[in-house]
Amino acid sequence: MELYHGSYCEIKNPNISFSRDSLDFGRGFYLTNIKQQAIEWVNRFIRREKDGCVNIYDIDLDGLSKIYKIKKFPSYNMEWLDFILDCRNGSTRYLDYDIIIGGIADDKVYNTIELYEFSLITKDEALNRLKYYKPNNQICITNQEILDKYLQFKLCEVIGNGSK
Repeated sequence: MELYHGSYCEIKNPNISFSRDSLDFGRGFYLTNIKQQAIEWVNRFIRREKDGCVNIYDIDLDGLSKIYKIKKFPSYNMEWLDFILDCRNGSTRYLDYDIIIGGIADDKVYNTIELYEFSLITKDEALNRLKYYKPNNQICITNQEILDKYLQFKLCEVIGNGSK
């Protein structure tokens, strides 16, 4: 499977230690199988007059599912919502999995999550709102061994250059 990671630089050998805490699926290396989504992330760097590139990788997720523990959230559901909230609030329950796959809590989605988190809407109302958001996907690899042994770097595709 081809996966993408948007960045300001080429990343041949990803390292989880550079990840931030309290992200959607915890500390890990985040990728997507949607190239346009990675390009949109890179555009954030380009708008700040930085270089931008889409790092492209290959990985066999089906094969890895026989060796490692993979958690998949097929949609925005209650389990996904609780997991995102836990991770964003510092929980380490993401460490129960080597790879986590599911939707992104981007700014629009997170606004709905915050309304629920502060009891301004019910969980059912939050999930009802979330079903109307454009689908996206993130794959968080939390196990460095997978990055080192199985994630194969292909190339860094420069899609814009802010240097003038």
